[in-house]
This record gives sequence, structure tokens and C-alpha cells, in this order.
Amino acid sequence: MNAWRTSHISTTSSTHCATPPSATRASTSTRPWQSCRPGVVERRASSSRSSTRPTEGQVMCGVAGLVRFDRDLGAADRAAVAAMTDTMICRGPDAGDIWQGRHALLGHRRLAIIDLPGGRQPMRRDVAGHGAAATVALSYSGEIYNFQELRTELTQQGHRFETRSDTEVVLCAYLQWGDAFVERLNGMFAFALWDGRKEELLLVRDRLGVKPLYWQPTPTGALFGSEPKAVLAHPDVRRDVGIDGLREIFSLTRTPGRTPYAHLYEVEPGTVVRIRDTGSRVHRYWSLTAQEHTDSLDATAATVRGLLEDATRRQLVADVPQCVLLSGGLDSSLITAIAARAMQAQGARIPSFAVDFESEAEFEASEMRGEPDPPYARLLAAQVGTDHADLVLKDAELMDPRIRGAAAAARDVPAGWGDLDTSLYLLFRAIRGKSTVALSGEGADEFFGGYPWFHRPEAVNAAQFPWAGLETFSLADPATSRLTLLSPELRADLDMEAHAKNAYQEALAEVPRLPGESRLERRMREIGHMHITRWLPEMLDRKDRMSMAVGLEVRVPFCDHRLVQYAFNIPWSMKTFDGREKSLLRLVARDLVPDPIIQRKKASYAVTQSPAYMSELRRTLADVVSDSTAPVHQLLDRDAVRRAVSPPEGEHVNTGRSAIELVLSLDLWLRRTAPAISL
Repeated sequence: MNAWRTSHISTTSSTHCATPPSATRASTSTRPWQSCRPGVVERRASSSRSSTRPTEGQVMCGVAGLVRFDRDLGAADRAAVAAMTDTMICRGPDAGDIWQGRHALLGHRRLAIIDLPGGRQPMRRDVAGHGAAATVALSYSGEIYNFQELRTELTQQGHRFETRSDTEVVLCAYLQWGDAFVERLNGMFAFALWDGRKEELLLVRDRLGVKPLYWQPTPTGALFGSEPKAVLAHPDVRRDVGIDGLREIFSLTRTPGRTPYAHLYEVEPGTVVRIRDTGSRVHRYWSLTAQEHTDSLDATAATVRGLLEDATRRQLVADVPQCVLLSGGLDSSLITAIAARAMQAQGARIPSFAVDFESEAEFEASEMRGEPDPPYARLLAAQVGTDHADLVLKDAELMDPRIRGAAAAARDVPAGWGDLDTSLYLLFRAIRGKSTVALSGEGADEFFGGYPWFHRPEAVNAAQFPWAGLETFSLADPATSRLTLLSPELRADLDMEAHAKNAYQEALAEVPRLPGESRLERRMREIGHMHITRWLPEMLDRKDRMSMAVGLEVRVPFCDHRLVQYAFNIPWSMKTFDGREKSLLRLVARDLVPDPIIQRKKASYAVTQSPAYMSELRRTLADVVSDSTAPVHQLLDRDAVRRAVSPPEGEHVNTGRSAIELVLSLDLWLRRTAPAISL
């Protein structure tokens, strides 16, 4: 056994999410610079107010619970589920409740959009079954964007509704159509449904996995929750992490269904997990299919435009303040332009928000981000008429250990994304003071080929994930290796190169094929599928965790499954018909978005470039090194860490940044969660 190994790393532990800050009333001052939230300065482009269209009830929530078939559930079980549900207060700060049956307990925390009294959860119906009345109960998180059409259809089938919530539509849809009900849902959702007639629990997740859901089988049933922290809060759960779990942490590529914890699983996108006293079974109700694309270029652009407009309009349904996240890139600009038109048709203006940094004066162009975002965001906002504000993040807040800790707690596992997470957390916290719902542009790069590695022959032709250059497991380049501060023994045991190869082969085997495709088209289909199933889940999870940590609901119109399926089959030659990335999407946007944005090169999400931030990272790492009780010591190369704390003179300010961020996130995770690491 290597010296760094341990059967258990003893730390203090807390599984609760960060307490969301209370909403504050937006200032009515018209000064160009005004306070928005602590750590954020707001630059406003307009002072016009927006309004929203009254709609039916929807919720964005947290769920938790258990089933146990060997005995009747009692007070101790209810107390355990109460503790699990309490970890989801950040996801649902407005209300909470627990439903208890003979063999099932469903917990719920609610972020209300409308109809708070009528939409209370868990929701139940008593129905006939096996000669006696039985309860069907639902704990639901998400949005069903076609629930009004479903409600009309169900009413025609004889169902009578007592609330205006889409939760009740989901429940009645199950009662009407049985197992096939989920195929009728358009939206982002994750829920637990207990059918007392069958003594059966269903765990259901949306097609793209926009909303999270986790579960752990037990000898007598199962536990479940919207986030790992909910399941880990049960007193009987062990927090075992083996070598495969560590590989999941250190890889940037998600393995569907797996988590770092040995017995905890993620409900995969597009699946239903069915749990009975005889065991569990997983059913996939949706996956991408390969189909011949016969539409012309103009017809394809028109179809993409129509699907995106329909998805955006559906996702603007809310009776609370809403906004759009506007980076000034093509994707967010297109969503913003469509949303602004839809709101203007109702006589309203929609707010838009862009992130900026206090240190932006020190901006340095890079391959992933050639120029600052805010000027482009302001250009788009001026053309389409949003009520725009730049939210300027202060360096001191990005380095605040309380903010870093809150972002780490929201993540549950150590991601090592550093200020990519903390800045998003701060941005969402600032927006939450003004809006409850935000539209975002996630998915367009994956579906339409926006990332630079889609267009690099060496990345396309390599027998590995095309984004593999972002995670360098070799120690040859300490400026980019995430693992350079780990002990040599641990790195050898991890063998991340072999792990990456195995993960790539698993992903490749899942790609649907279309006979007759050229070699290039077949390869680009493979790359597109891997982005949707392996890369996009990480992007969606990050957005969900940082937003729900402050009680903000983020919707993603590009992830409408109809658009995703259609885009998956558009030939690569059409997606890049003029030789540029996202050519097709530029065509779709040409009459909506200003030409400078149409022509702008893809830019990644912004990070701070302040030298003070890197200095603070090294100071924090030095504090960890000097703390003899820090559990992360057993995973580190002490000499490498000392060099990272005091780098040679003349070294670039950001050298080793990703490695330091990873170590600091590991330290926070070990202290907070106290996993039992064994190899």
C-alpha cells in the first residue's frame, strides 16, 4: 500500500448546501454605477422595467426520499428523510413537506413560480388498485413546457384539475398513460413517483439531463435525491470512494450514471429507474437516433429557427421576474433576440445581464477568448431593446473563502474549476436579487460545432475525446496539468491515460450509425454524439448547481429535445457550409443579431486575469500546506506543492493555476464531506 493511501480521511463534515442569500429589492436609482449585491457592481444600459405574462404554475425544486420494502416505515425513517430534504433548501427555499406511505417517503423543497398553495408537494392522488384505494404520490422538480397542451388533452379524457401547476399535469399524465407518459413530456425535469397500486417507485429524468437526480440501491429498497448531498445525509450511507471514483473526479469527461461514490448513481438522461421489492430496472425512453437529412440549407435554417423560437417562447412562460444571460456571443445573443421579440409582442422588455470583471483592464487575449464580452453584449442589447446591465465582479469576492466554500458546497464533488464556478455563483446571486428565471444559451456549441477542437484536424482524427487537450495528464507541462501536484504514487495508480482511453471507447460504442455516410460525416457524428453525452452534462450540471445554490431557475432553449434530435442529423458539411464554426447558426441569426456578433469568433466563458487572484490562490495553498491536519496532504506531492507556492522568478502569473484550483477544491471536499477513500 502506498504511503498516501488511507482507509478513511477524518475531517469535519457538513452536507448542507450554502444558505441562499435573501433577495433584495432592486434599486430605482438611475446612476450609471450602482450597488447590486455585495461584491458586484451593476452597470446599467437602461432603466426600463420589464413585465411578465401571467401563466400557469411551475416549480423548480429539490426532491429526496427513500423506499423500503422489508417493513413499515416509522418515525426514524421520516426523520432521516427530513434531514435529506433539508439539504435541498437551497433548491427550494419557499416551502417543503414530506409524504409518508407504508413503504415510501417522498420529501420535497419548492422554489415557487406561481400557485404556491395549489402546487404544494409531494402531490398525491388516491386511485383504485387491487380492490382497494391506493396512493400515487409525486415529488417533482422541473418545468414541463407543453403542460398546457397536455392539460387540455387530459381534461378531454375526463381528468379534473384542482391546481394550476404542471406537477398535477405530470401526475395525471401518469395515471392516464402509464409508463408511456414520460415520452409525452417536453421540458427539463427530474422526479420520484410512487405508485401504491404496484408498490413501485419510478425515478425519471429529462432527455438531456438538464435537471439532476441521484439514487443509491439498498438491501431493502433505495434512497434518492436531487443532489448527492441529499443521499449522503441519510445516517446509514457510507461515503466510500475508490480508485474509479477518484478517476471520475480528476477527469473532465463525465461517465453517464457514475459518481465518485462507490454505491451512488446518477439517473442517466432519458431514463426511468423502476424500483420494486424484487430489485431495480433501468429503462431508456429516449436517445439520439441517426436519420438521413434531406432538407436543403434554407429549409434546415428555417427549421432550426422555428424550433428555437418555439422552445424560447415556451420557456418564457413564468409569472415571476425573468431575464436572459447575455455574453455577447452568438448563442446567447440569438436567444436574447428571440426572447426580446416575444416579450415586446406582449408590450414588455426583458432584462439581460452580462458578467464583467473588476480586473478587465488587464485583459490578455487567448486562443479561447480573443476579446472582452461586454461591448458585444451592449451592442446586442441596444439593437433588440433589452433592459441591460453589466454585472461587474470584484476580485475580492472571487477570492473570498466563504464564496469559494459556497460554490464548492453546491458542486458536491471537487471540480477544480476555481473562479469559473465562483464567478458564476456570484453572477447568479446578483441576478437572483432581480429575477427568478433566466434563459441561457447552453448546448449550441455541442449541437452546431462551436468549440475550436471541432475544427482542428489533429483533434478530430485522434483516437480520444477531441477536448482532451484541456486536461493534460502528463507532467511535461506544469502550466496546464491538473494533476501535477498529486503524489507520484497516486498518479501511477490513477493511470488517467488508460481511464481516458476506456471512457472514449465506451462513448464511441454508443454512437448510432447511418449507412452510406462519408468518413468525415461519420466522424463528425461521433464527435457530436460524444459532446452531447459526455461534455454537455458537465456544462449543464455546473449551471444547475451554481444557479440552484441561490434559488435561480435557469432554462436552456437550445436543449429542447426536438431541436437536439434534428441538429444531430444535420450533415457537418451543412453546419460549416462557409468554412466557419457554427455557419448554420450564423445563417439562422443573420436578421436578428448585429453583424459584428455574427462574425465574432467563439469565446469561452470569462475568467479573471487579475494577478492578485493568482497570488491569493498561492497564499491559500500555503495555508493548506502549513496546516498539519489538512486531509489533502495524503494525496499530494509535497515538493511540487512547495514549488507551486513559491514559483521561480519570471514565471508566468497563471502557471500551475488549474493544478492549484484542483488541490484547493479537494481540500474543501475532504473537510466538508469526509469520504472514506480506499484503493
